[in-house]
Amino acid sequence: MTQNNTIADTRPFDPAASIFVSANAGAGKTSLLTNRVLSLLLHGVSPSKLLCITFTNAAAAEMLNRVFKALGEWVMAPEERLIVQLQQLLGHAPSQAQIARARSLFADVLEAPEGLGIQTIHAFCQSLLRRFPVEAAISPYFKVMDARSEQEMLQE
Repeated sequence: MTQNNTIADTRPFDPAASIFVSANAGAGKTSLLTNRVLSLLLHGVSPSKLLCITFTNAAAAEMLNRVFKALGEWVMAPEERLIVQLQQLLGHAPSQAQIARARSLFADVLEAPEGLGIQTIHAFCQSLLRRFPVEAAISPYFKVMDARSEQEMLQE
């Protein structure tokens, strides 16, 4: 399902909704997806159960920074401001339990053994190959070549 929603629309933040976001550069995809991650975490989804795949390292870093910035702000935000922010994600006034959860999420994400899964397509594929080298018919000790190594091998 393709969603072309505004941030004020809470459907993309609904943890029960399955969404696919397709939009031009600068349309707000990173903001929408960051808010979706925050909403999923707020609804009790474990950080290790989330996987966000982007095209570039810069996009993955930007999204991760935005998530951590929001979670860090939630820890110390005045209650009134936190309630407004949570209401935008939830589409209704947050309960006291949701407020308490929001304040504890930063620590939960930092303490998650596998961290928050925001990575590039290349990193995701590499992790699959590392987990299933036999099925992929490659050496379990493979190394990913950088551009310089590739040029050296081509010259040889």
